[in-house]
Amino acid sequence: MEFNRRHLIKGVLTASAAAGMPRMVAGQFLNAPRHGLPGTLQERYAKLDAILNKPVFKRELFKDPVIIESVELLHYKNSWICRVRSRDGHEGISVSNAQQMQIFYPVLVKRMAPFFVGKDARDLEDILEAVTVYESNYKAQSLAIWVPLATIEFAILDMFGKMSGRSIGLLISDKIYNPKIHVYQANGERDNSAEEVIEHLKRDLAVSHAKAIKFKLGGRMSHVEYPAGRSEKLIPMVRKTFGDEMVISADANGSYTPQQAIPIGKLMQEQKYAFFEEPVPFDWYEETKQVADALEIPIAGGEQESSMHNFRWLVANGGLSITQQDMFYFGGMVRCMRVARMAHAFGKQTIPHISSTGLGYVYMMHFVAAIPNSGPYHEFKEFNNTLPFKCPTSSLLSDESGTVKVPMGPGLGVEIDPAYIAKHEVVKG
Repeated sequence: MEFNRRHLIKGVLTASAAAGMPRMVAGQFLNAPRHGLPGTLQERYAKLDAILNKPVFKRELFKDPVIIESVELLHYKNSWICRVRSRDGHEGISVSNAQQMQIFYPVLVKRMAPFFVGKDARDLEDILEAVTVYESNYKAQSLAIWVPLATIEFAILDMFGKMSGRSIGLLISDKIYNPKIHVYQANGERDNSAEEVIEHLKRDLAVSHAKAIKFKLGGRMSHVEYPAGRSEKLIPMVRKTFGDEMVISADANGSYTPQQAIPIGKLMQEQKYAFFEEPVPFDWYEETKQVADALEIPIAGGEQESSMHNFRWLVANGGLSITQQDMFYFGGMVRCMRVARMAHAFGKQTIPHISSTGLGYVYMMHFVAAIPNSGPYHEFKEFNNTLPFKCPTSSLLSDESGTVKVPMGPGLGVEIDPAYIAKHEVVKG
């Protein structure tokens, strides 16, 4: 049966800079974890459950209560900013995912912000759990609750960072593992020829100076791609064009069945690709494992995942070698850190996904800086040029070696122009 959208409906940048550039052999990661997970499945689940029970936010840094006085969502044109204030005058700011917030802003304003008011912000992790039950928010699982929740969490972390003089990374980790990020150059095109993708990658690499690249395979949740046979042609062509030293990966965005994905994966293996992202639809968990078991190339996924329990299954059962939880789509840094810790416990990498422009890339950098098991390269997302800000500790640009310095100022480390914030209006319930 042909696998297409109708049937489906029915049915870098890197964080290892502290140790220098990652070591490669013919473009592959030397430390990419594969098969042979230790212990029984029951033992692996027990280990992951113990990890999930450990706190993430460093509450011990703050001795006195920090009572939240207000949580406001501010809107101006295509900009959505969250502002959190405490009773004793502290303030934190976050910039949300504009594409999603224009749809889900009522959830933040009506179903989440009221719950935070009057709470001690030091109890952040407990609040994040409880607010999903408040007003039965859990029934809106996925983008509808996780994007608003991440937006509020980022503002609270910014507030705590400013209070303590620490970067966000040092609020969720004991140390900064990765003060610099190595970039990979992504190409998101699908409906064009292999030759056009090659030319566009060359153009973009001249700007980013990246030492790694990633491009798209298949038809995006449907293996009806145009031109036909594009992926099979593109995989060897990219390797031939950019040589053995280039680190290359590809993302299918759930385009294949296992029967289709496995031959594609074997072709990628022959060409020494670094990882195969989302070979089958993201919620096909057993099929993801089936593909992983049949291939040697590491399987990456998780940008669409909204369930902690499902990540637990994927890690314990060896479905993924690389977790790609999204900073916004998965509900913020605390939840994303729990997934990274689970992955790290079994030698797996984390290469977080970031789903927005604006300052979304900065949130991702802070997270990558705080984890020991970051993958070697991470995608650079362009900034929203309409957002006026300054960053005293980093240019936030990729240098000639293809690296970006992580901001190390208090909180987010980025200062948004107060005059710009003043143009926003508070969104009323």
